Amino acid sequence: MRTANIERNTLETQIQVTVNLDGTGKADFNTGVPFFEHMLDQIARHSMIDITINANGDNHIDDHHTVEDVGIALGQAITKAVGDKKGITRYGHAYVPLDEALSRVVIDLSGRPGLEFNCDFTREQIGTFETQLVLEFFQGFVNHAHASLHIDNIRGYNAHHQAETIFKAFGRALRMALTPDERMAGILPSTKGML
Repeated sequence: MRTANIERNTLETQIQVTVNLDGTGKADFNTGVPFFEHMLDQIARHSMIDITINANGDNHIDDHHTVEDVGIALGQAITKAVGDKKGITRYGHAYVPLDEALSRVVIDLSGRPGLEFNCDFTREQIGTFETQLVLEFFQGFVNHAHASLHIDNIRGYNAHHQAETIFKAFGRALRMALTPDERMAGILPSTKGML
């Protein structure tokens, strides 16, 4: 079974993440950052990964460390759960609209971290959530999932919609990349012999 449990403890945050890559999209979050939990729920639902996250961070300062470190821990959990990557599709992509907003996400579980993030949020905050933390979450994720990730918000004027299309598209792209490919069973999807 492709599951993992990660604990990350620093002076700023204490985080526990559990994932089941072959789940049904069940989600349970306790981060102290409500809008962020709404976005994490999009990942779980659209990737069909069961995700449990408990995070105790220094939110009295701001939400930066919690959001970034959840990204780090989730990336570590995905990497651990996927194992040697034999038989996976490896690449995933998705376009997701929400009313006027449209985002595209493309991922490669390449073993090499890299992020291209293009979104001009129309507001600096969604409620109390700082929109710049979306980038911080995905940077933490790619650095520890060792993935190449391209995120483009193509259009949108409602910042909530912009963010939600990004997280939904990410979930769909991740689902595609992690899906076993019957024709690649037992085969590593790389000419290098490693990912």
